[in-house]
Amino acid sequence: MISSIAWPRFVEIVRLHQRFLLVCHVRPDCDALGSELAMAGILESLGKGVLLVNDFAIPPTLTFLDPQNKVKQLGKEVTPEQLADCEVIIILDTTAWIQLGKMADVIRRSKAIKVVLDHHVSGDDLGAELFKNTRAEATGRIVIEAADALGVPLTPEIAQPAFTALATDTGWFRFSSTTADTLRLAGRLVDAGAKPDLLYKHLYEHDSLARVKLIGRTLARASTELGGRLVHTWIERTDFEATGALASDTEDIINMTLTVEGTEVAVILVEQSSGQFKLSLRSRSEVDCSRLAETFQGGGHKKAAGATLDGPLEAAQSRVLEAVRAAMQN
Repeated sequence: MISSIAWPRFVEIVRLHQRFLLVCHVRPDCDALGSELAMAGILESLGKGVLLVNDFAIPPTLTFLDPQNKVKQLGKEVTPEQLADCEVIIILDTTAWIQLGKMADVIRRSKAIKVVLDHHVSGDDLGAELFKNTRAEATGRIVIEAADALGVPLTPEIAQPAFTALATDTGWFRFSSTTADTLRLAGRLVDAGAKPDLLYKHLYEHDSLARVKLIGRTLARASTELGGRLVHTWIERTDFEATGALASDTEDIINMTLTVEGTEVAVILVEQSSGQFKLSLRSRSEVDCSRLAETFQGGGHKKAAGATLDGPLEAAQSRVLEAVRAAMQN
């Protein structure tokens, strides 16, 4: 895959500094956490001091990615004052202030060099140097390119989280973003120590009964429009209470709706503890999810994007579905 990233500049930043802070987005997925942990392994192999601090606790379903408990939560395990002496902040898998939670304030106040490694189309001005490739299928790829630029050999500690990032952001290599280069990179990571069978079991064969019940409720209320081309559903806080499911248990449910024959666009709204709704959009047509999400101050990719909307549910649904219908009729 051709990349326009200026790797010599990234190498210069890494070589000239010693203390690094790594950050990824709230409501983390495997690309965010996997990229953060793989980058930590790269920097540690160079003898750098590395802190991984986010504004969240790792969801229980993803703790297997961090067996050494490297990732710390701001305000509970680390204070902002403890991060004051970092020289470089590397932000992974996002270029949006809102996705950084309270870490956004830490980043704004810091005098450290700010760096972004990301593959999303949309983004804010974070006052950072961008090492960004929107054609990359996962930020995990960009992290491995960074390792190559730095001359760092791949180890199991780097390969395992990077493979998880790559595999999950491509739908375990079934999305159209998967290319021959994707599979070649996956092979490199397996050669370096990634264990696809173990990762798959952790991700897809460890569902709790609560998650299964949540999936059932969500899919049972799914409905279609436009001759079956549009499918949409939602999750409310009462669903979590009724099933005992966690917020992280919503992961991948939207992709399940895409399995309905004839579906071109899928929409799901998930109520947050704040009362707002997390919007997720998926497309397997020419409809551009990132443009739709941008109308709600969100962003993402052409085939997958998201945003956060104010409630109540009926109002949020009305706004979203009106925009999606218009996009599908153009």
